[in-house]
Amino acid sequence: MSRMLALATALVTTTVIFGPSPAAASGSTTPRCAELTGTTIPAAAISLPTRGGRVESASLVTRVVSGRTVMYCSVGASLSPKDLSAPDIRLQLALPVDWNRSTMMFGGGGYNGTIPDVGQNVPFGRPDSPAPLARGYATYGSDSGHQAGPTASLDGSFGRNDEALRNFAAGDALRKTHDAALYLVRRGYGAGPGRTYFAGGSTGGREALIVAQRWPSAFDGVISAYPAWNNMAEILQLGHLARVMSRPGAFPEPAKQAVLYESVMAACDGRDGVQDRVISNVEGCHFDPRSIRCPDGADTGPACLSDAQIAAVTAASTPFRWPYRIASGEKQYPGFPLLSGADMRTFYLGFGTTAPANPMPATSAYGFQYWDQWVKHFLTRDPGYNSLDVDPRHPGKWLPRISYLSTIQDRNNVDLRPFARAGGRLILMHGSADELVSHRATNDYYRRVVATVGARQTDAFLRYYVAPGANHANFGAPAFAATWDSLSALERWVQDGQPPARPVVQDYRDGRTRPLCEYPGWPKYRSGDPASAQSFVCVKGAA
Repeated sequence: MSRMLALATALVTTTVIFGPSPAAASGSTTPRCAELTGTTIPAAAISLPTRGGRVESASLVTRVVSGRTVMYCSVGASLSPKDLSAPDIRLQLALPVDWNRSTMMFGGGGYNGTIPDVGQNVPFGRPDSPAPLARGYATYGSDSGHQAGPTASLDGSFGRNDEALRNFAAGDALRKTHDAALYLVRRGYGAGPGRTYFAGGSTGGREALIVAQRWPSAFDGVISAYPAWNNMAEILQLGHLARVMSRPGAFPEPAKQAVLYESVMAACDGRDGVQDRVISNVEGCHFDPRSIRCPDGADTGPACLSDAQIAAVTAASTPFRWPYRIASGEKQYPGFPLLSGADMRTFYLGFGTTAPANPMPATSAYGFQYWDQWVKHFLTRDPGYNSLDVDPRHPGKWLPRISYLSTIQDRNNVDLRPFARAGGRLILMHGSADELVSHRATNDYYRRVVATVGARQTDAFLRYYVAPGANHANFGAPAFAATWDSLSALERWVQDGQPPARPVVQDYRDGRTRPLCEYPGWPKYRSGDPASAQSFVCVKGAA
């Protein structure tokens, strides 16, 4: 071990480093991979309580990432919890040869439980833009402090342990993983990073906002996509919808969902100036599902909706408000536009193909299964509990527990001024046809930030974009599979002080482009080729 590396190690073992290292310009760009095997990660190097950790594997590997051959040191490590009955946090790092002296941490998805692919791209990233590892970033992520079973991101069983619950829901595992990863970066290269970045979508988008809220100096640049920031509030609406759609005759079968989707498309597609099966003017889309009501409200077949089914889809698109107070202060979840969740190609994330029931079918909607796991393992901590027996409107004896959980699941601090003062930059992005996390909730979060921080001050560090027609993580076959090289835009903002300027989003399947408008703007067709962003102009209001 070199004298420089020994000195850096000694400093890290006694001092918790919260941001980029001032010594980032020194050290090597080639990791000392062999020396990392068996390395102990001292508890003193981690700013939240653990019993420290250990590197379990470290080896040089070669892999093709974004069409480029990348050689890196693949490091697997684990962090031990304070509670001996809690699971470890397992993490993975990729320390590339020819390191660019920056790091990228990835968030997870659903209930997490698996380590993100360290070679992945950022959410909504363009396929023809290099992923962070291919750009020379040291990349890392963790399972957030538990290991999922066969149901992967729908396994909430860890929630019965308090430390594992906080690691996931409050984001404690994010800080622990960040500190351990930077410790190993310094051990591997002999110096810390010059710039630190975070990117995630859904749960990972929520985690992106958590790091900006809780540890404003930890990351220079953050990408948050379709963030489930008000996780508790969303769960309550999902539970309400599960109960509504479990009623006899209330669930719209897939054929009816297709009719609903096509009817919304017919009513609203042209309101942005062009009929291209992308509804850009979301606020101007007012569709009444009673227009496809079956005669006398009875279920007479797949071409219409019964009164019970109209009530169900109306509940999905209407804000859900609860008549009691919870400690997080949240009062509602804003519901989903009817243009989301009804597309016959995205059943799994939207309404599902099977009505919710007990036990919860694996073919029911992802959100209903998420609710079922939450009731069993977070709320009641009884794996045999029937989740449909909990009424989010009138939770009875479960209200105190719901209120407590809201304090760690609703990460709703909108005062991001500490993050801004630390020089942080945040790109926030959501698709308007998201079936699982409503873009309306992200609109709400952004508006709260502006109200608290001020419009001009917010503009100095935050950009929020809504991509019309994009759904949750480009799952299935959305109306518009949005991609954008947000990482290059964020790099220019962080490193050169140049904020994103007139970004363009592209459907990676057919090459169509649209201007990516800052919220509350949306792209209105003007003239020319409807497949070209140049034919659109960003406007505001439901024109």
